[in-house]
Amino acid sequence: MKVSADKIFINAKAYTLEAEGVCKEAIVVKDGKFAYVGSNDEALANYEAKEVIDLKGKTVLPGMGDSHLHFFAYCQTYTTVDLGVAKSKKEAIELLAAKAAETPEGEWIKGSNFDQSKWNDCEDQLPTKEDLDKASTKHPIVIKRVCLHTAVANTMALEKANIGKGYEFGVGGTVELDENGMPNGIFREQASKIYDELIPDPFLIPENKKKYMKKGFDLAVSYGLTMMHTYAAEIWKYSEDYNDYLEMNRKGELPVRMTICLDYFYDKPFVTKEEREDPFRAVQYGTFKIFSDGSLGSRSAKLFEPYSDDPTTDGMLVISQEDLNERMLKGYEMGLQPAIHCIGDKGLDVVLNAIEYTLEKSREHGMTEREQADRLPFRIIHAQMANPELIDRMTKLPVVLDIQPSFFLTDMHWIKDRVGEKRASMSYLWKTYQNRGLLLTGGSDCPVEMFSPWNGIYSLVTRKDLEGWPEGGVQPEEKLSVYDAVCVFSKNIPYANGEQDLMGTLEEGKFADMIVLDRNIFEIPEDEIKDIQVLNTYLAGKETYSRA
Repeated sequence: MKVSADKIFINAKAYTLEAEGVCKEAIVVKDGKFAYVGSNDEALANYEAKEVIDLKGKTVLPGMGDSHLHFFAYCQTYTTVDLGVAKSKKEAIELLAAKAAETPEGEWIKGSNFDQSKWNDCEDQLPTKEDLDKASTKHPIVIKRVCLHTAVANTMALEKANIGKGYEFGVGGTVELDENGMPNGIFREQASKIYDELIPDPFLIPENKKKYMKKGFDLAVSYGLTMMHTYAAEIWKYSEDYNDYLEMNRKGELPVRMTICLDYFYDKPFVTKEEREDPFRAVQYGTFKIFSDGSLGSRSAKLFEPYSDDPTTDGMLVISQEDLNERMLKGYEMGLQPAIHCIGDKGLDVVLNAIEYTLEKSREHGMTEREQADRLPFRIIHAQMANPELIDRMTKLPVVLDIQPSFFLTDMHWIKDRVGEKRASMSYLWKTYQNRGLLLTGGSDCPVEMFSPWNGIYSLVTRKDLEGWPEGGVQPEEKLSVYDAVCVFSKNIPYANGEQDLMGTLEEGKFADMIVLDRNIFEIPEDEIKDIQVLNTYLAGKETYSRA
């Protein structure tokens, strides 16, 4: 007697990712899980379903993931002037001026996603208040760099915040002053939160929040995403409301598994075995995040030595070593999984110091080595720059590296100028990390970069920009194979939060999260990876996206 199932997929090229090259032709879905993955004959002989889908040789993969993004922040960008399309400072100002022309005088104008390194008329220099004043002097204007670590305000916005001559922000941020001690409009790191407190939040209107979160999710599933680890950034008012996602899940409206990561201490609720193994439960709490430094794009990532293109600075730490040590230890002993942002080589050094301190002190406080071994790994977010000594230290620690390969699509054009050839050669060391036994998970840091996993996989495999430059790629010895790159954005991610037994591969008993592609990623030329289109996305066997 045949077993009743929900869906049977036949004639597929289903790459399970159990191991490289493992490919099956049939998938059976029952109660939100994979009931069988194998041959057509066995599937049809042993199972029956109302829906039998003939994939006609199309490629199937496990659902894709994003191990580090700011989904709420991305959805908020729908309410701002998108400066990411600007090819010059002049064009960015024109976009802001156009917004000002249709906005009542005195109302705030907010711009997002600007990247002065891509502008052709400013030699990689940040805009200032004088530039934004050209857009309007009758509206307070604040724009945020794509990395989120730098903001720029016009004169009226400075006046609204009462920021004048000689202003000092304090620890963790900088308000830049000119030679006369007057603010030039540039705010770095935590100083930018001044405006997050002042500018009205459009998501306080529930209809706005619902509308733009749906728009963000619609885009995510079109890329084949079935799992996202989204991070709050309270210092910038990028809240992540667990209850928003929980309510969507209860209504059956949440199309992606959301792991909510916070940057403050919280009591992580107990999850039963039944709850954990429920494929229809799509929201949970995740890590506890700490920032160590800034970004390379804004020259705020902390380096051992000054920047090559600006010897006056070596970046900044947004937290002292002592405070980082104690904050990490407290979170760890509360049972939380620490995740730490670091980009510069010195930023990585202080993070490793803190991890070593936390492990040592928690043992002194009574935690056994076995208990530590059973804990989830420390997650190091970005880990863009390293050196041999730092890599050696990482290999001896229980860490996972949440990397952002899409960063390299942009950074490859200026990284040598920014940090010099030697340090550039020790950046984005994907193959080196992998060869040393470090687990890599793929993220976008969206809205810094778009959360398309295909751009990330393309970057890992080719080490070229999206226009195919340079021939052969930058440091081609650091390329990953297509299989390894796909795993970075799928199979590997569940290991970061201890869910590798539930998802990440097409195996019997795991959640039925999968995607169907328009071409075989393992057979096409590597330059085509960025052009892959997802035809269908499934979460727990339910179709969340279909390409018309």
